[in-house]
Amino acid sequence: MAHGKALREVVAAPGTTPLIGVFDMLSASVAARHYDGLFVSGFGFAASHYGLPDIGFIAWPDVVGFVQRLRLALPRQHLLVDIDDGYVDPEVACQVVRALEQVGASGVILEDQRRPRRCGHVEGKRVLPLEQYLEKLDLVLGARSDLVVVARTDATDEAEMLRRATAFAATDADAVLVDGLPSVEVLRRLRRAVPDKPLVFNQIAGGRSPKLSLAELAELGVDVTIYSTPCLFAAHAAMEEAVVDLKRRDGVLPDGPIGVAESQALLEHNISRHHDLPAPRAHSPSLTR
Repeated sequence: MAHGKALREVVAAPGTTPLIGVFDMLSASVAARHYDGLFVSGFGFAASHYGLPDIGFIAWPDVVGFVQRLRLALPRQHLLVDIDDGYVDPEVACQVVRALEQVGASGVILEDQRRPRRCGHVEGKRVLPLEQYLEKLDLVLGARSDLVVVARTDATDEAEMLRRATAFAATDADAVLVDGLPSVEVLRRLRRAVPDKPLVFNQIAGGRSPKLSLAELAELGVDVTIYSTPCLFAAHAAMEEAVVDLKRRDGVLPDGPIGVAESQALLEHNISRHHDLPAPRAHSPSLTR
Protein backbone atom coordinates (compact mmCIF):
# COMPACT_ATOMS: atom_id res chain seq x y z
CA MET A 1 0.00 0.00 0.00
CA ALA A 2 1.27 3.48 -0.87
CA HIS A 3 0.85 5.10 2.52
CA GLY A 4 2.34 8.40 1.38
CA LYS A 5 -0.09 8.65 -1.53
CA ALA A 6 -3.02 7.94 0.81
CA LEU A 7 -1.93 10.74 3.18
CA ARG A 8 -1.44 13.18 0.28
CA GLU A 9 -5.00 12.52 -0.89
CA VAL A 10 -6.39 13.29 2.56
CA VAL A 11 -4.30 16.46 2.87
CA ALA A 12 -5.51 17.65 -0.55
CA ALA A 13 -9.17 17.20 0.40
CA PRO A 14 -11.18 20.18 1.70
CA GLY A 15 -10.91 21.00 5.40
CA THR A 16 -8.18 20.46 7.99
CA THR A 17 -6.89 16.94 8.64
CA PRO A 18 -6.25 16.17 12.35
CA LEU A 19 -3.35 13.89 13.32
CA ILE A 20 -3.36 12.74 16.94
CA GLY A 21 -0.07 12.45 18.80
CA VAL A 22 0.61 8.99 20.25
CA PHE A 23 3.45 7.86 22.48
CA ASP A 24 3.07 4.07 22.78
CA MET A 25 1.00 1.21 21.40
CA LEU A 26 -1.82 1.63 23.91
CA SER A 27 -2.29 5.33 23.22
CA ALA A 28 -2.20 4.60 19.48
CA SER A 29 -4.80 1.85 19.87
CA VAL A 30 -7.15 4.23 21.69
CA ALA A 31 -6.60 7.14 19.28
CA ALA A 32 -7.11 4.90 16.24
CA ARG A 33 -10.68 4.13 17.39
CA HIS A 34 -11.57 7.78 16.86
CA TYR A 35 -9.20 9.21 14.25
CA ASP A 36 -7.78 8.03 10.92
CA GLY A 37 -4.47 9.87 11.32
CA LEU A 38 -1.79 9.49 14.00
CA PHE A 39 1.35 11.49 14.75
CA VAL A 40 4.44 9.91 16.30
CA SER A 41 5.42 12.83 18.51
CA GLY A 42 9.06 13.28 19.49
CA PHE A 43 7.89 14.88 22.73
CA GLY A 44 5.76 11.85 23.61
CA PHE A 45 8.28 9.26 22.42
CA ALA A 46 11.11 10.79 24.44
CA ALA A 47 8.87 10.80 27.52
CA SER A 48 7.51 7.26 27.14
CA HIS A 49 10.52 5.41 25.74
CA TYR A 50 13.28 7.08 27.73
CA GLY A 51 11.59 9.03 30.50
CA LEU A 52 13.48 12.10 29.29
CA PRO A 53 12.56 15.55 27.96
CA ASP A 54 12.39 16.28 24.24
CA ILE A 55 15.90 17.72 23.86
CA GLY A 56 17.60 15.25 21.52
CA PHE A 57 17.91 11.90 23.30
CA ILE A 58 15.97 9.86 20.71
CA ALA A 59 17.86 7.18 18.78
CA TRP A 60 16.50 6.58 15.30
CA PRO A 61 16.38 2.74 15.41
CA ASP A 62 13.99 3.02 18.36
CA VAL A 63 11.64 5.20 16.29
CA VAL A 64 11.79 2.82 13.32
CA GLY A 65 10.97 -0.12 15.59
CA PHE A 66 8.03 1.72 17.10
CA VAL A 67 6.60 2.66 13.70
CA GLN A 68 6.98 -0.94 12.55
CA ARG A 69 4.88 -2.10 15.50
CA LEU A 70 2.33 0.62 14.84
CA ARG A 71 1.90 -0.35 11.20
CA LEU A 72 1.54 -4.04 12.00
CA ALA A 73 -1.22 -3.30 14.51
CA LEU A 74 -2.87 -0.44 12.60
CA PRO A 75 -2.67 -1.11 8.86
CA ARG A 76 -5.12 1.62 7.79
CA GLN A 77 -4.10 4.66 9.83
CA HIS A 78 -2.01 7.50 8.40
CA LEU A 79 1.28 7.64 10.34
CA LEU A 80 3.22 10.91 10.32
CA VAL A 81 6.54 10.63 12.17
CA ASP A 82 8.60 13.34 13.85
CA ILE A 83 12.28 12.68 13.02
CA ASP A 84 13.62 15.85 14.69
CA ASP A 85 16.62 17.13 12.68
CA GLY A 86 17.14 13.77 10.97
CA TYR A 87 19.44 12.80 13.86
CA VAL A 88 22.04 15.41 12.90
CA ASP A 89 23.86 13.91 9.92
CA PRO A 90 22.26 14.14 6.43
CA GLU A 91 23.27 10.55 5.61
CA VAL A 92 21.59 9.34 8.79
CA ALA A 93 18.48 11.35 7.87
CA CYS A 94 18.33 9.61 4.50
CA GLN A 95 18.78 6.20 6.10
CA VAL A 96 15.97 6.94 8.56
CA VAL A 97 13.65 8.00 5.75
CA ARG A 98 14.34 4.81 3.80
CA ALA A 99 13.84 2.67 6.88
CA LEU A 100 10.60 4.38 7.90
CA GLU A 101 9.19 4.07 4.41
CA GLN A 102 10.04 0.38 4.40
CA VAL A 103 8.18 -0.27 7.66
CA GLY A 104 5.07 1.63 6.56
CA ALA A 105 5.26 5.25 7.68
CA SER A 106 3.11 7.68 5.72
CA GLY A 107 5.32 10.71 6.19
CA VAL A 108 8.00 12.47 8.23
CA ILE A 109 8.65 15.93 9.62
CA LEU A 110 12.22 17.23 9.26
CA GLU A 111 13.13 20.32 11.31
CA ASP A 112 15.87 22.92 10.87
CA GLN A 113 17.05 23.08 14.51
CA ARG A 114 20.68 22.82 15.49
CA ARG A 115 21.86 20.83 18.52
CA PRO A 116 21.19 20.89 21.38
CA ARG A 117 17.60 20.89 20.15
CA ARG A 118 14.49 21.88 22.10
CA CYS A 119 10.76 21.20 21.99
CA GLY A 120 9.31 23.57 19.41
CA HIS A 121 7.24 25.40 22.03
CA VAL A 122 9.94 26.29 24.56
CA GLU A 123 12.62 28.95 24.71
CA GLY A 124 16.21 28.48 23.60
CA LYS A 125 15.74 27.14 20.07
CA ARG A 126 18.48 27.75 17.49
CA VAL A 127 18.26 27.00 13.79
CA LEU A 128 20.74 25.86 11.18
CA PRO A 129 21.82 28.23 8.41
CA LEU A 130 19.10 28.07 5.79
CA GLU A 131 21.34 26.73 3.03
CA GLN A 132 22.63 23.95 5.30
CA TYR A 133 19.09 22.83 6.10
CA LEU A 134 18.03 23.02 2.44
CA GLU A 135 20.92 20.74 1.49
CA LYS A 136 19.79 18.18 4.07
CA LEU A 137 16.16 18.52 2.97
CA ASP A 138 17.15 18.00 -0.68
CA LEU A 139 18.98 14.77 0.20
CA VAL A 140 16.00 13.51 2.20
CA LEU A 141 13.62 14.31 -0.66
CA GLY A 142 15.88 12.37 -3.00
CA ALA A 143 15.96 9.40 -0.64
CA ARG A 144 12.20 8.95 -0.32
CA SER A 145 10.05 7.13 -2.82
CA ASP A 146 6.45 7.77 -1.78
CA LEU A 147 6.86 9.18 1.74
CA VAL A 148 5.32 12.57 2.55
CA VAL A 149 7.99 15.03 3.75
CA VAL A 150 7.04 18.05 5.84
CA ALA A 151 9.69 20.79 6.03
CA ARG A 152 9.63 22.43 9.48
CA THR A 153 11.26 25.59 10.74
CA ASP A 154 11.77 26.48 14.40
CA ALA A 155 12.75 30.07 13.71
CA THR A 156 11.38 32.43 16.37
CA ASP A 157 11.68 35.77 14.57
CA GLU A 158 8.62 36.40 12.42
CA ALA A 159 10.54 37.69 9.40
CA GLU A 160 12.80 34.64 9.53
CA MET A 161 9.81 32.32 9.90
CA LEU A 162 8.33 33.70 6.69
CA ARG A 163 11.66 33.71 4.83
CA ARG A 164 12.30 30.08 5.62
CA ALA A 165 8.73 28.97 4.95
CA THR A 166 8.91 30.63 1.52
CA ALA A 167 12.19 28.85 0.79
CA PHE A 168 10.73 25.50 1.92
CA ALA A 169 7.70 26.01 -0.30
CA ALA A 170 9.98 26.34 -3.31
CA THR A 171 11.31 22.80 -2.78
CA ASP A 172 9.66 19.45 -3.47
CA ALA A 173 8.62 19.11 0.17
CA ASP A 174 4.95 18.16 0.44
CA ALA A 175 4.05 20.65 3.17
CA VAL A 176 5.46 23.38 5.40
CA LEU A 177 5.30 23.63 9.21
CA VAL A 178 6.32 26.71 11.19
CA ASP A 179 6.38 25.51 14.79
CA GLY A 180 5.49 27.77 17.69
CA LEU A 181 3.45 30.29 15.69
CA PRO A 182 2.55 32.98 18.25
CA SER A 183 -0.76 34.29 16.89
CA VAL A 184 -3.55 33.94 14.35
CA GLU A 185 -2.29 37.04 12.55
CA VAL A 186 1.13 35.49 12.01
CA LEU A 187 -0.61 32.37 10.71
CA ARG A 188 -2.53 34.52 8.23
CA ARG A 189 0.70 36.16 7.05
CA LEU A 190 2.25 32.71 6.67
CA ARG A 191 -0.64 31.55 4.51
CA ARG A 192 -0.24 34.63 2.29
CA ALA A 193 3.52 34.03 2.02
CA VAL A 194 3.00 30.35 1.11
CA PRO A 195 -0.15 30.34 -1.04
CA ASP A 196 0.32 27.09 -2.95
CA LYS A 197 1.83 24.58 -0.49
CA PRO A 198 -0.08 22.69 2.23
CA LEU A 199 0.41 24.14 5.72
CA VAL A 200 0.77 22.09 8.90
CA PHE A 201 -0.05 23.58 12.30
CA ASN A 202 1.10 22.10 15.63
CA GLN A 203 -1.13 22.42 18.71
CA ILE A 204 0.25 21.52 22.12
CA ALA A 205 -1.26 22.22 25.55
CA GLY A 206 0.66 24.99 27.26
CA GLY A 207 2.52 25.79 24.04
CA ARG A 208 3.18 29.04 22.20
CA SER A 209 0.45 28.75 19.58
CA PRO A 210 -3.23 29.70 19.98
CA LYS A 211 -5.89 27.03 20.54
CA LEU A 212 -8.01 26.77 17.40
CA SER A 213 -10.83 24.50 16.27
CA LEU A 214 -10.70 22.52 13.05
CA ALA A 215 -13.29 24.87 11.54
CA GLU A 216 -11.19 27.90 12.47
CA LEU A 217 -8.06 26.31 11.08
CA ALA A 218 -9.81 25.43 7.82
CA GLU A 219 -10.95 29.04 7.47
CA LEU A 220 -7.33 30.14 7.98
CA GLY A 221 -6.16 27.82 5.23
CA VAL A 222 -4.44 25.17 7.35
CA ASP A 223 -4.41 21.74 5.71
CA VAL A 224 -3.16 19.58 8.61
CA THR A 225 -3.08 20.08 12.36
CA ILE A 226 -1.06 17.83 14.61
CA TYR A 227 -1.99 17.40 18.27
CA SER A 228 1.30 16.37 19.83
CA THR A 229 0.38 15.62 23.43
CA PRO A 230 -3.32 15.15 24.32
CA CYS A 231 -2.88 11.41 24.94
CA LEU A 232 0.40 11.85 26.82
CA PHE A 233 -0.85 14.61 29.10
CA ALA A 234 -4.18 12.84 29.72
CA ALA A 235 -2.33 9.65 30.66
CA HIS A 236 0.00 11.60 32.94
CA ALA A 237 -2.95 13.16 34.77
CA ALA A 238 -4.97 9.93 34.95
CA MET A 239 -2.07 7.85 36.24
CA GLU A 240 -1.26 10.45 38.88
CA GLU A 241 -4.89 10.45 40.00
CA ALA A 242 -5.07 6.62 39.99
CA VAL A 243 -2.01 6.02 42.15
CA VAL A 244 -2.93 8.80 44.58
CA ASP A 245 -6.43 7.35 44.89
CA LEU A 246 -5.06 3.82 45.40
CA LYS A 247 -2.81 5.10 48.16
CA ARG A 248 -5.69 7.00 49.77
CA ARG A 249 -7.88 3.86 49.70
CA ASP A 250 -5.22 1.78 51.46
CA GLY A 251 -4.66 -0.34 48.36
CA VAL A 252 -8.32 -1.15 47.60
CA LEU A 253 -8.88 -0.97 43.84
CA PRO A 254 -11.75 1.35 42.85
CA ASP A 255 -14.39 0.37 40.31
CA GLY A 256 -13.73 2.06 36.96
CA PRO A 257 -14.79 2.03 33.31
CA ILE A 258 -11.79 -0.07 32.19
CA GLY A 259 -11.10 -3.57 33.43
CA VAL A 260 -9.45 -6.70 32.07
CA ALA A 261 -12.19 -7.42 29.53
CA GLU A 262 -12.29 -3.90 28.11
CA SER A 263 -8.51 -3.69 27.84
CA GLN A 264 -8.20 -7.04 26.12
CA ALA A 265 -11.01 -6.23 23.67
CA LEU A 266 -9.12 -3.12 22.56
CA LEU A 267 -5.79 -4.86 22.11
CA GLU A 268 -7.03 -8.06 20.50
CA HIS A 269 -8.20 -6.03 17.51
CA ASN A 270 -4.54 -5.20 16.79
CA ILE A 271 -3.73 -8.86 16.03
CA SER A 272 -3.41 -9.12 12.25
CA ARG A 273 -5.97 -11.91 11.82
CA HIS A 274 -8.58 -9.72 13.54
CA HIS A 275 -8.05 -6.59 11.40
CA ASP A 276 -11.10 -7.23 9.23
CA LEU A 277 -13.44 -7.78 12.17
CA PRO A 278 -15.63 -4.92 13.51
CA ALA A 279 -13.72 -2.80 16.02
CA PRO A 280 -14.91 -2.95 19.63
CA ARG A 281 -17.22 -0.14 20.64
CA ALA A 282 -15.44 2.92 21.95
CA HIS A 283 -16.33 4.56 25.25
CA SER A 284 -16.94 7.94 23.60
CA PRO A 285 -18.40 9.10 20.28
CA SER A 286 -16.22 8.53 17.23
CA LEU A 287 -14.46 11.65 16.02
CA THR A 288 -13.14 11.57 12.48
CA ARG A 289 -12.24 14.19 9.95
